[in-house]
Amino acid sequence: MTRISKFFQPTVMAVIVVLIAQVFVVMTARGAEFPVPAPGNDIVGDVLVVSAREGETLLDIARAHDLGYNEIVAANPDVDPWLPDTGAAITIPTRYVLPNAPRSGIVINIAEMRLYYYPPPTGSLHDIVMTFPIGIGQEGWATPEGEARIIVKKENPVWTVPKSIREASAAQGEPLPKVVLPGPDNPLGKYALRLDMVGYLIHGTNKPFGIGRRISHGCIRMYPEDIEVLFRRVELGTQVSIINQPYKLGKENGALYLESHEPVFETGEPARSNLPEIIHALSAMTESARREQIKEKAMTDASRHEGIPHYINEVRIELEDESGEGWMLQVGAFANADNAMRIADAMNWLEMPVSIKVRLDDGYCHVLIGPFPGEEQANDVLRRVFRQDGIKGLIYPAGRHGMLTSCVS
Repeated sequence: MTRISKFFQPTVMAVIVVLIAQVFVVMTARGAEFPVPAPGNDIVGDVLVVSAREGETLLDIARAHDLGYNEIVAANPDVDPWLPDTGAAITIPTRYVLPNAPRSGIVINIAEMRLYYYPPPTGSLHDIVMTFPIGIGQEGWATPEGEARIIVKKENPVWTVPKSIREASAAQGEPLPKVVLPGPDNPLGKYALRLDMVGYLIHGTNKPFGIGRRISHGCIRMYPEDIEVLFRRVELGTQVSIINQPYKLGKENGALYLESHEPVFETGEPARSNLPEIIHALSAMTESARREQIKEKAMTDASRHEGIPHYINEVRIELEDESGEGWMLQVGAFANADNAMRIADAMNWLEMPVSIKVRLDDGYCHVLIGPFPGEEQANDVLRRVFRQDGIKGLIYPAGRHGMLTSCVS
């Protein structure tokens, strides 16, 4: 009996240590929170390096640092995900270029498999952004892009299994009931946020290994500990923007950085990619003597799909600020930066702020006047510009390029 006790003692202690470590992982992973960067900056966080401990997998390390499977594997391509060497240096890619989207509500980047949440201002010293890894729709059940709002918050949700999912599961020999009650077998986990995009939710999971993978039937899955944080903070009516940006271009202290992720695609369809627009934008912001060099570097960095921002170039012309307020007047859009400069110089008579900024959705240099506090003030200047120079222009709310509201013809 004594021999058996002595034999099992180290094993039992090892199990206890592992269980404690797992609980610690679950308790400490609560999403990353950063101050929203100052105007003209788009990057938050830092890349870390940790040492793999005995018995850890990359999935264990990923969850401890609130990363998904896709992120930890992409950042450590030469490390065995299941058997990393004890003491191996593991890159923790917790530095992010914020997506090219308005900085409000929830922004979900499908290709990145990451959710960004901008809580409403609370009068604190800094506005913040929170970010969490997610799981998305598997092939054939793709998570849709688009705009939505949160219309229901449900704790301990009941899953009414859609007929299409029951039929697909039955065909695979894994029949599902019509209704799954709350509990450990419920794939929605303990918390769910229903969208007005019919049939889609942001919810927890009973299979945390699926975070950072294409594994759901289109819904957005989160670690149990992450969905609880988001559930407690997010309000009904919150705007949810679901975008697909495998390549993100951003600024930090006057320098440009490119962050790339593997594009998401459906079998038989070409991969959705915004890389052509990114390259076009880089060309517009780069002096002609260095344009090919910058293009080549950007293409090389983009092909790695590491999910880590890489330095590209000093900024010559700024990216357009997605978080601006007020109204902007646009008096030209050019593929060639020199032409944009000429128009901007011609606007000096206005004695008003004139800027040249590149939009990432088209890669063109846009000559902008403003911002103006209201639409009427922007319209007054639009009429003056047309009378003086005969230049047609248009106005739109700052940070909302697609909402064109006026045009002089």
